[in-house]
Amino acid sequence: MSRSHFSLTLLGMSLVAATVFAGERSAEPLATWKATGEISAPEANQAAVADERFVYAIDNALVAKYDRETGQRVAVSTGEAKHLNSGFLHEGRLYCAHSNYPRKPERSEIKVLDPSIMELAVFKDFGSYGGSLTWAVFENGHWWCNFALYGKDNAKTFLVKLDPDWKEVARYSYPTEVIEQLKTYSLSGGIWRDGKLLVTDHDRRFLYELQLPDSGNVLKFLGKHRSPFTGQGIAADLKTGGLIGIDRGKRKIVFAGQAQD
Repeated sequence: MSRSHFSLTLLGMSLVAATVFAGERSAEPLATWKATGEISAPEANQAAVADERFVYAIDNALVAKYDRETGQRVAVSTGEAKHLNSGFLHEGRLYCAHSNYPRKPERSEIKVLDPSIMELAVFKDFGSYGGSLTWAVFENGHWWCNFALYGKDNAKTFLVKLDPDWKEVARYSYPTEVIEQLKTYSLSGGIWRDGKLLVTDHDRRFLYELQLPDSGNVLKFLGKHRSPFTGQGIAADLKTGGLIGIDRGKRKIVFAGQAQD
C-alpha cells in the first residue's frame, strides 16, 4: 500500500468514526427520569395515575385505588370495561381511554371514574374513529386524543385536537423518529408538560418528546428521555410534580423524578 493510499484510508476511517460519534451524541437522551418510589399492584397492567392522597392502577377491565402512604388497596372500580388504557385526572375525576381492541372495527370511548364512588361510566363515545383510543388528556381548553393503529399500519397512528364540543380542530401524525421505535406496536401514553408532548410506546423505557409543528401536520421530534417505566400509560404526579407510570412485568406502580445534571 502506498503512503498516499494509506493516508486516504486513515482519513476515511477518521471521518466514519467522527460521523458515528456525532450520531451517537445526537441520539443521547435529553433527560433521565429515575424511580423515586413504587407500590406493588397486580392491576398495574395498563397505566397509573396519582393525586395527592391516592394512586390508581389501571388494568384492562378495572381501576384499583391505593393509599399512596401505606400502599394498601382501598377500592376497586365497578362498571363495564374491556380495554382501558391510560388515565388522566381532571377536576377531581379520572378519565380513561377505552377501546374494544383487538376487535374490528375499532370502537373507542373515554370512560370517567368518580373516585368517591369508584364507578366507571361513559363520558364520550367516539364510535369508530379510525383507530383505538390509547390516551386522552385535557390541555388548554381542548381534548387531545391519540388513536393507535398497529402492525403494518402503525405509522397511521394519529393525534386529534378537539374543542369542548368535540369538534375536531386539528389532526397530527407522528415523525418517523418515533414510529421506527415501535416495531408492530403503537403509542400507549401521552401528556403535555411545559408546552411539550411526552409520549410512550408499548414496552421501551423511553419517553419521546415532541412539539407541535410550525407548519404542516407532522409532530416535531425533539428527542427522548430515559425512563423507569416499561412503556404504557403515564401521568403527572399531582403531589410531587413528577411522573407516575408502571413496570408492567413486575406489576408495580412507579413514581419518577427528573434526574439533576
